[in-house]
Amino acid sequence: MSAAYLALPGTATPAGARFSGTELTSLDRGVLQQLNEIRALHGLTALKLDPSLNASAAQHSDEMGMKGYFEHNSADGTLFWKRIQRYYPATNFSYWSVGENLLWSSPDVDAAQAMRMWMNSPEHKANILNPRWRQIGISAVHLDSAPGTYQNLSVTIITTDFGVRR
Repeated sequence: MSAAYLALPGTATPAGARFSGTELTSLDRGVLQQLNEIRALHGLTALKLDPSLNASAAQHSDEMGMKGYFEHNSADGTLFWKRIQRYYPATNFSYWSVGENLLWSSPDVDAAQAMRMWMNSPEHKANILNPRWRQIGISAVHLDSAPGTYQNLSVTIITTDFGVRR
């Protein structure tokens, strides 16, 4: 059985594994590389990995997988931008903006498949090609069995948190 789902403004890790800061899994690295290749083809600035956005993305991918939901907002109802702002604060900046792409697939997805799905969705594509973004956080997690929305299937969940502040 195979399924893939997208949510708008979103190397799999073993269940329970977590990487911090700028350490990336091979799937995370592949997503970053493919995003930047697509942006370059459109004359856009490459996105730089940001540890704060990475932490936000990791927390959200983990929470969605463990609590069995698939939404931009947190399980407690916190709006996605407020969740991101806890990790990537707007304080001391005159301009701050964030966006997010989500994706889940069962049982797995690779970077090229994720990019094809996002680029075939007008809203996801718009986020990827948004010229204002400068930084990104990426978190791909794999769970052998995830509850709720994921129907106890083996799933890979990807969160990409885009940001700019100056």
